[in-house]
Amino acid sequence: MSIYPDAPSVVAALAPTEPVILNRPQAAARAARFFAEKFPGKSLYAVKANPSPDLLRVLWSAGISHYDTASIVEVRLVRETLGPDAVLCFMHPVKPVAAIAEAYHVHGVRTFSLDTVEELEKIVEATRSPDGKAAEDLSLCVRLRVSSEYSELSLASKFGVDLADAAPLLQATRQVADCLGICFHVGSQAMTPFAYVTALERARAAIVDASVTVDIIDVGGGFPSIYPGMVPPPLEDYFASIHRAFESLPVSYSSELWCEPGRALSAEFNSMIVQVEKRRGNELFINEGAYGALYDAAHVDWRFPVKRISVTGQDIDDEAAMEDFAFYGPTCDDADYMEGPFALPAGIQPGDYIEVGMLGAYGAAMRTRFNGFGAGETVIATDEPMASQYAGKRRDPRQSDNVVSLR
Repeated sequence: MSIYPDAPSVVAALAPTEPVILNRPQAAARAARFFAEKFPGKSLYAVKANPSPDLLRVLWSAGISHYDTASIVEVRLVRETLGPDAVLCFMHPVKPVAAIAEAYHVHGVRTFSLDTVEELEKIVEATRSPDGKAAEDLSLCVRLRVSSEYSELSLASKFGVDLADAAPLLQATRQVADCLGICFHVGSQAMTPFAYVTALERARAAIVDASVTVDIIDVGGGFPSIYPGMVPPPLEDYFASIHRAFESLPVSYSSELWCEPGRALSAEFNSMIVQVEKRRGNELFINEGAYGALYDAAHVDWRFPVKRISVTGQDIDDEAAMEDFAFYGPTCDDADYMEGPFALPAGIQPGDYIEVGMLGAYGAAMRTRFNGFGAGETVIATDEPMASQYAGKRRDPRQSDNVVSLR
């Protein structure tokens, strides 16, 4: 894979006519080390955010040894890519019986999530030995429904047992699990640590109601990255709040704290160079869109950082007056539209290039070949991503410029 210092260098060297993905392995490795060293428990990478084998190897090398998989395809991928020492957890609450059996018997998966008695029964049956003996080495995590009110994208409606119904399920799961866990997901891009505090209080209530010994508390994902209009508190604040709340729970003395970062580990891994094909007022027709890496920009109005690069490869955003633009993608569909707004130089024209940043989470992974689009090269860039939770240059938003003299 070719290596370039930055996006303008890619444009100058390649003059690409198809979108180009820029991988930044150094950024992903830094994020992985941050979680591995600072989160007060185990960090499971949520593979669905970006299943790139290149990224998986970077995270593994930087200290991430556990992986949250959501399908048997992801289980196979991680096992094939990382080998037998990677710890795989099958955390989708609704799984085909055949997928559970393959994960357990072929790939060594021992951790599964569930949110119904029916799923529990499926897991028990699918993991039996050939002679019919029930598995005695299962770690089973009951997914609890919690609020997504503090997050940009809700994950509160599809999965999770309600608190009122959790006790019987926890008790039944305890009977067959070697390790019993409670897991939840506060939603994607949680903008305050309080999201986890309130969810852990709900976990406390579930434990008390069920009167069971719990061995694992899994706070799921939702750890935020930085996007235009979305600048969260430092991740250290999240870790500290979670640790304090976890320490006060009525759980086993040897209980483990887990998390499942996806976006937080992968967002800074990718950006993309696209080209402007046409301008119509403040609408730009570009060669990537809603059926590709900009799915979230189209379907959930996600705003990504953007920067113009001229046809000569010169980065000229800082010298120009800015305007807000919307994008149309390359397909024939009206739905291939990204409202933004995306702030770019007012003089941007067809032929110019745009670097779209922070696409490592749910960006590169969402690309399709609809209408024949979706091709393009992948290269490595050695510069910093457009925004970072980990570069050490962020100002703490709690700090003030006001100085009070003690004299």
